[in-house]
Amino acid sequence: MSRATQTTGTLVLVPNALDFGASELGDLTAALPLPVLQRAATIAHWVVEDAKSARAFLRRVAAVAPLRLPIQQLDIQELPRADKSAERAAAKATVSTAEIHLLLAPARNGADVALLTEAGLPAVADPGAALVREAHTLGLRVEPLPGPSALMLALAASGLNGQQFAFVGYLPVNAEERAHRIRELETQSRRAHQTQIAIETPYRNPAILKALVDHLQPATRLAVACALTWPQGWCRTQSVKAWRTSELAIDNRLPAVYLWLAA
Repeated sequence: MSRATQTTGTLVLVPNALDFGASELGDLTAALPLPVLQRAATIAHWVVEDAKSARAFLRRVAAVAPLRLPIQQLDIQELPRADKSAERAAAKATVSTAEIHLLLAPARNGADVALLTEAGLPAVADPGAALVREAHTLGLRVEPLPGPSALMLALAASGLNGQQFAFVGYLPVNAEERAHRIRELETQSRRAHQTQIAIETPYRNPAILKALVDHLQPATRLAVACALTWPQGWCRTQSVKAWRTSELAIDNRLPAVYLWLAA
């Protein structure tokens, strides 16, 4: 469907820089293509993970491309917070669907709606997938804009298998369950020659790295990609055996991606 004949709006997936706003005054074109920022500047309705950081992002956009409206006049709505209570999940699902419909109302009425989350590509290891899913259910056009993905950058930098890989999300917090999950994923990696990719909240970085080094087999290759695209970012890949003889130093304030491939 061409934009000329389209009667409904588009859900536009707007990528964010991977710096979580740490470089708010920096040139955003170092992380995102200029046409992406110009497209973002045309949108008046925004669904975001956090309104405060979204306004900071939009100030960075405005430094490159004039916004359609002043920031204070933009319609900025936050994504519904996930209900972490398992026993209330079913009750919450209907409410969330209704809330999502309200968030997509401008698009159903012909206006474009932007989806922006905290870092990287919306709905990829990030909130927002429910909004995209509902947009398809409602027959709305979805337009993904190109931008950085920490997962793909880490995979590219790791030197591990980029033909077969799986994103497994967060590892369990409980130490025993985490150890079991690490061994389970290593078995899958060995069987399918598949790179496993996991993420974690930064303050757990030291614990996760230690758990991986403790429970993976010595010949398994383990990569850690920390704060990619940041000035202090780095990626290191070596065998678990080599990790065990190295100093396990990783910042508990910086985002990291963990990847491993069993021998």
